[in-house]
Amino acid sequence: MRYVYGPVPSRRLGFSLGIDLVPFKTCSLDCIYCQLGRTTQKSVERKIYTQKDNVCEEVREALRKTERIDYITFSGSGEPTLNLEIGAVIREVKKITALPVAVLTNGTLLFREDVQKDLVEADVVCPSLDAASDVMFRKINRPHDALKLDSIIQGLKKFRMIYKGRIWLEVMLIKDFNDSTEELSRIRNAISGIQPDRVYLNTVVRPPSEMYAKLLSSDEMMTVKNYFDNRCEVIAEFHGQKIGEAQNVEDAIIEMTKRRPLTSIDIANVLGVSETNAKTWINILKYSGKLQERQYKGERYYSYAIKK
Repeated sequence: MRYVYGPVPSRRLGFSLGIDLVPFKTCSLDCIYCQLGRTTQKSVERKIYTQKDNVCEEVREALRKTERIDYITFSGSGEPTLNLEIGAVIREVKKITALPVAVLTNGTLLFREDVQKDLVEADVVCPSLDAASDVMFRKINRPHDALKLDSIIQGLKKFRMIYKGRIWLEVMLIKDFNDSTEELSRIRNAISGIQPDRVYLNTVVRPPSEMYAKLLSSDEMMTVKNYFDNRCEVIAEFHGQKIGEAQNVEDAIIEMTKRRPLTSIDIANVLGVSETNAKTWINILKYSGKLQERQYKGERYYSYAIKK
């Protein structure tokens, strides 16, 4: 499939069937912690990147083949709100299935009324906010020059006022960047104004774009959690049950690893196979040059080997 992938295990959304509406690494940010590497097309221009009917047909096919899906999730390899038709696709998907729809977004375009209107029919919107000072925003997120942090935060506040669904805000914590008392105080004040339903604290648990982006320890994460309010929780590692066998294992692994680095256990869980079987396929794809391996914090991660 070209636009639909998974289901993949998500620490927030269970088994998530992904919809990828923009070309690889087309994004308004170039975050130092991004698990997919550097942004190759930094943009704030909204375009029609996909054919709505083709996307929806792939969703129908995936629903016919897959035993368990918890959420339909607009996410993938770039910023989904850059696709001008995301609102139309959300509406069509909700006609196809009663499964809840989530949108994972960096939140940078939510100050725009057209983007707000496009996302109002989603059941869950998961924006990010990693900094509430302009200096740290530029250090961590390396935004497009047209973006202003104040406008982004105000956009999140305005969206909260019109949106009837759930907002789950994610904060990515990076050692020696946004974990100081001063930076955390600014983020906490911004969260108070946005009023999300939940706040998820994350850290750099997968190989980042820049290796100087370091994770916080579990104790440090709990300290931040306690500093924030009771709507806040640390995202736990996913522990899911296996789902049905993938019909085309090689294609499934490639499509998943294009969107996020995965361990052999991740791949085994998604495909519904043993870890030994998953490692066999991983070795085949590594030998053929389609997968690359990176070690990070004692774990081996596999991602799609982009051809230069």
